[in-house]
Amino acid sequence: MTDQVVLVNEDDKEIGLMPKLEAHQKGVLHRAFSVFIYNSNGEMLLQQRAFGKYHSEGLWSNTCCSHPLPAESAHHGAVRRLQEEMGIKAELQFLFTFQYHVNLENGLTENELDHVFWGITDAEPNIDVTEANDYKYMKPADIKADMQQNPDRYTEWFKICFAEVADKIKPKQ
Repeated sequence: MTDQVVLVNEDDKEIGLMPKLEAHQKGVLHRAFSVFIYNSNGEMLLQQRAFGKYHSEGLWSNTCCSHPLPAESAHHGAVRRLQEEMGIKAELQFLFTFQYHVNLENGLTENELDHVFWGITDAEPNIDVTEANDYKYMKPADIKADMQQNPDRYTEWFKICFAEVADKIKPKQ
């Protein structure tokens, strides 16, 4: 069941399940989550996606992102995947939901209703190298500047939701 995504309508009502790769091949709307972790210095923890991922490999993105398991809440999935991918625990708070639809490489499409969570921790990441190649902390202003100069270094969903996250979350700068 871990390779199944929850299909939803635009009101986030579950309408079925589908294998993850098939959902991305067909561009079917499904539930997802994105996690943004800050440290106590106001820096955002970015993840470089592992090389060999089925899409967006090697690109920089938010701390963690994935799909909740069937019968799992987005919040629980976010907490679980943050631990699995980055090896850290943090109290996560819901921030907002957004829907996006973009074409990716390899004929894949992201069509997600994405639940965004955030938290603060100074825990040192212990990354799962099958999920993340690297990580770094950056000030939001520096991320914004780099994203404007080098947009091809970042995932599509991160480019879409970064500004709203940075606007809503103002940890110590």
